[in-house]
Amino acid sequence: MLTVFKQIILKHLEARHKKRKERITQKLLLAELEIAEIEFTHFLRDGFWIVIGIASAGFGLKGFLLPNGFIDGGVMGISLLTREVTGFSLPILIVLFNLPFLLLGLNHLGKSFAIRSVLAIVFLALALVFIPYPIVTSDKLLIAVFGGFFLGAGIGFSIRGGAVIDGTEVLAIYLNKKTGLSVGDIILVFNVIIFLFGAYILSVEIALYAILTYIVASKTVDFVVEGVDEYTGLTIISPKSEDIRVMITEKMGKGVTIYSGKRGFGKKGCTLEQTDIIYTVITRLEITELEREVDRIDPGAFIIYSSINATKGGHVKKRRLDH
Repeated sequence: MLTVFKQIILKHLEARHKKRKERITQKLLLAELEIAEIEFTHFLRDGFWIVIGIASAGFGLKGFLLPNGFIDGGVMGISLLTREVTGFSLPILIVLFNLPFLLLGLNHLGKSFAIRSVLAIVFLALALVFIPYPIVTSDKLLIAVFGGFFLGAGIGFSIRGGAVIDGTEVLAIYLNKKTGLSVGDIILVFNVIIFLFGAYILSVEIALYAILTYIVASKTVDFVVEGVDEYTGLTIISPKSEDIRVMITEKMGKGVTIYSGKRGFGKKGCTLEQTDIIYTVITRLEITELEREVDRIDPGAFIIYSSINATKGGHVKKRRLDH
């Protein structure tokens, strides 16, 4: 971080402590500055992925799908289908149809996630209005494949940035908590209904191409987020394991399992230290938030990620605690 920016942050922190009439120490200021640097780094990184996601999704829509009357699955598919039937503005439809799902995200995935997603969807709508994407091809197979690829890449990059530009997954996670059905099954049923309406309203051919677009988009999302499944198991090893445990259980509202272990590294090893090893399971939409919070506590924490196909019981689905 630039020295000038550091000075600005330090002055802000000093002013805040003076206003609260709190005791100021150099150690305290340096600790808070380190946290500010971590948050700023995460902000830039997440913002970068979301911007790339918006640009890619916009290109998939305006460069391939929209000019040729194609649709996709999910909330984007509902918006495209409604646009084809009514001729209403797609950017407005995208925002309107995603709002209910983002409200679910606010209640079940956190305020930060909901705000990022709202901004991402609004900027996607603006991109569709103001960016003159070129129309690439009129070949139906290429439209279905590459339209799905760029749209899926956009959704995937947005997820890596801690946001969504299609609320289907938020709905699936919510219904998963209520019904016990898997996230994948819910998304599949949701999209089958959309494709059936597409076949009835438009044509069977368009619906079949839409299925191809959806398959390509969903596989691209999985590829962009590095193959992360609905749930991800995280093993966290850190000398500040107790602080991390409290953050996960109290701030994120997630269950943890604690293992007792010993830390050691290097060719010659080191004095083995007793430590608690944390294991937790979260959804892929929460990975960005957990990484950010762990970095605030211990930037050197060792985290192991493992894909999980399904879970049962425990506190995986426990909603966030409000403070």
